Amino acid sequence: MRNWLVVPAMLLCLLATGCNTVARNETSPSPQNDNRVRAQQTAPQKKTISNPKQVAAHLEDLARGVPGVKGAHCVVFKNTAVVGIDVAGNVDRSRVGTIKYAVAEALRKDPYGINAVVTADIDLSHRLTELGADIRRGRPIAGFGEEMADIIGRIVPQIPRDVQPMKAEPQKARSKAQQKLEHRS
Repeated sequence: MRNWLVVPAMLLCLLATGCNTVARNETSPSPQNDNRVRAQQTAPQKKTISNPKQVAAHLEDLARGVPGVKGAHCVVFKNTAVVGIDVAGNVDRSRVGTIKYAVAEALRKDPYGINAVVTADIDLSHRLTELGADIRRGRPIAGFGEEMADIIGRIVPQIPRDVQPMKAEPQKARSKAQQKLEHRS
């Protein structure tokens, strides 16, 4: 009885699968018969950055030209630019996102800014300012290392389970507590 049901079920599955494949082949257009217009992507290609200071100043000017941007700070490291923007403190979050998007659009049209990173975070923007000052003072690597350590320190979460208590202080605290108990007895 069981074999009698298995054979028709398998035939039904094969029939359904075969019909589905035929229908799909009939509706898919052939690339040879496709008369639609095709266009090449014309987005600007990223240029190699040979003068980081000049490119940083250029990208800062582009960002400052966007309405709502009070100031801009750019740091170029190798072939990557990070642009921090300052906006008014009373601007709500959705408007800040709109301004940041407008800056990204402005940079997208520039061959140096096509792959730039834009941030409106106050802390990151301030750190970019400090990093730019370190670069101008002639200490780009040390300044970069310090600022990256600060940024990563703010991003990495602190998990209570991973915190190891200091061994010296709890023993001192316990011994003082024991001393107080001994004095009371």
